Amino acid sequence: MDWHAEDARALGELDRELSDLDRSPSEYYIVRQAIFETADLEYGSLIQFSDNALQSGAAALAARTTIVTDMPMVQVGIAPKLQRTFSNPVYCGIEALTRPQRQKTQAAWGVETLARRYPEAIFVLGQSSSALASLIETIENEDVNPALVIATPSGFMGGDVLKERLNDARVPHIRSAGRKGSAIVAVAIFNALLDLAWQAYAHGENPLDESALDLR
Repeated sequence: MDWHAEDARALGELDRELSDLDRSPSEYYIVRQAIFETADLEYGSLIQFSDNALQSGAAALAARTTIVTDMPMVQVGIAPKLQRTFSNPVYCGIEALTRPQRQKTQAAWGVETLARRYPEAIFVLGQSSSALASLIETIENEDVNPALVIATPSGFMGGDVLKERLNDARVPHIRSAGRKGSAIVAVAIFNALLDLAWQAYAHGENPLDESALDLR
């Protein structure tokens, strides 16, 4: 990623503040970007990675796997860099054409509809807890098998429990533990992973090898 001089100075200061953070180089790159976008150091401990999340996500990006978002803000945030790199197709749950549904929100019903259409997609859910709940239900029912789930909705009403259910579902994922989260965090995580995957593939390295993603 290209940085302006002011950004570079800010990142240097951030690196000093995060000097004790115990993360692999690739995880550090992603966590640092989320903190840089939010100015919230707590994400240093809140952002959690499942086993093989980075490898699975990188491989799916390079294979131009479909991406499903919950809200337009997330879709808009990830689209520019995608267009300059792997050009994966991106669909938004809240904009998906669905039949009327009173039991679920539009975002939840849309994400579920898209999940059934693209069961091995990358899901980037940054705002809607109901969409995350709907996706987790389809995963638990073994209807879908995502390549990666990025889940960072905030919420006081069971948001933390939802993210633990995602952890228990044993699919590749990156999540913000607890109640904190936002679309900004989801976009930062995705774009940082995209940086790593693009650099790994540009250098002809094996993206399933953790060392190929280590840029620190």
